Amino acid sequence: MSDELEDAVKTFLADVDAAHKEYEKGYVDADATLELVMRHVDDLRDAHES
Repeated sequence: MSDELEDAVKTFLADVDAAHKEYEKGYVDADATLELVMRHVDDLRDAHES
């Protein structure tokens, strides 16, 4: 795995974990959380394709 992809995976996992924690605390709704997760999926996909 390239360093760029490895960094992207680490960032993705940390950001998704943070989004889930915020959702579980009731700070954001499901749609907002899903939108954030999908943006991170797109970023991860871009890193994988480059």
